[in-house]
Amino acid sequence: MTSGHILLVDDEPAIVAALRPVLKTLGHAVTVAIDGTAAIANFTLGDPDVVLLDLGLPDMDGKDVIRAIRAKANTPIIVISARHQEAEKIAALDEGADDYVDKPFVLGELLARVRSALRRREVLAKPIETFDSGPLSIDFATRVVKLRGESLRLSPKEYNLLRTLAESAGQVVTQRRLLAAGWGRSEADPQYLRVYMGMLRQKLEENPSEPKLILTEPGVGYRLMVGGEPA
Repeated sequence: MTSGHILLVDDEPAIVAALRPVLKTLGHAVTVAIDGTAAIANFTLGDPDVVLLDLGLPDMDGKDVIRAIRAKANTPIIVISARHQEAEKIAALDEGADDYVDKPFVLGELLARVRSALRRREVLAKPIETFDSGPLSIDFATRVVKLRGESLRLSPKEYNLLRTLAESAGQVVTQRRLLAAGWGRSEADPQYLRVYMGMLRQKLEENPSEPKLILTEPGVGYRLMVGGEPA
C-alpha cells in the first residue's frame, strides 16, 4: 500500500484512537485536527495527501472546510460522518469532496477508499491519457474502450459518462456531475441518466441486474469499481 500523509479531522476521541494507530501501522504519517480552524491551518502547513473529514465539527460545518481546501488544492477528501441523509452527502460531494463513508464504518472499506485516494493523488500530478484496470481499458485520446481486450461500441453520451466515472474511479460521482458530462447541464432529468447507465451496464457487466463494475450510490450517484475495491 502506498504510504502518505493523512490529515484526520474529527473531534470524537474514539474515532481518532481507532484510526490513528492503524494508519500509522500502515506507514502513513497522521496529523489530527479536532475542529475546522485547526484543519484548515494544518492543511495549509502540512500539504497532506488525503483528508479524512468529519462534517460535524465544533466550530464550523465540515462543508466549510471542504470549500476552504478546494480554494487551495485538489487534494482528495473523504468525508466520514454520521450524517446519513442523501442531501448532506450530495452537498458535501458538490462542494468538492471525493468520497463519503458513513459512520459507523467498516475499517477495511475505509482503508480501501484511502488507497484509492492515494492513487488519485498520484494521477492528479500528471495528465490522464488512459484508464486501465481489471477488465476495462480506455484510451482517452482515441476514445477506444475495450472490455477484456474486445473493443466496445459506445454512443457519445455513453462514452462521456464512462469517461467521467473512470476519471474518478473508486470515488462517488454525483448525478449532477454525470448529467453535466452527458447532457451539458446538471439540471437535466435524472431519468435520462438512469436509462443511459442501464445501457452502459448492458455493455459492460456480465450480469447487468447484479452490477459489479458500475455501482449505484442511492440518491447520490454512481461509482466505478474494478477488482473488488475502488480502482
